Amino acid sequence: MAEFTVRPARTRDIRRIQALLEPFVQRRILLGKDLVVLYEATQQFLVAEDAGGELIGCGALHVMWEDLGEVRTLLVADGWLRHGVGRALVEGLEENARTLGLSRLFCLTFEVDFFTRRGFEPIGEQVVDPDVYSQLIRSPDEGVAEFLDLAHVKPNTLGNTRMIKRL
Repeated sequence: MAEFTVRPARTRDIRRIQALLEPFVQRRILLGKDLVVLYEATQQFLVAEDAGGELIGCGALHVMWEDLGEVRTLLVADGWLRHGVGRALVEGLEENARTLGLSRLFCLTFEVDFFTRRGFEPIGEQVVDPDVYSQLIRSPDEGVAEFLDLAHVKPNTLGNTRMIKRL
């Protein structure tokens, strides 16, 4: 089994994250992110590197509410699929979520089986109470709009499954 490490991202990783993300954007699996957005989210990312220091995966944890976070931009280089990289990244993000006091994690994904094996379950329409919804709807963040399943983001989310996990 090939060796890799998972660690918090640094600013010098951001251009490598964007390069890793680009093939997934081209295949319409993930939405592209501007470089400035990635830099602003540096502290949310974990990265996986092989023994030679090559970036082979990443994932981010975005806090949405006092008890709720989102696993975002989770991706693994094609040559590293089924080597435990995605699992290790999700486990690291879950640990970070627990440290922050979150009790639920959301994801929007095509990889339903992968997330199901990690304890995530598909969700329906209403997963937060009306008071929280009224606050979340004010967020300019597109990921929050995707979580809320708002009409203006539906073209971006076609075919994706909204899932949640209790920590």
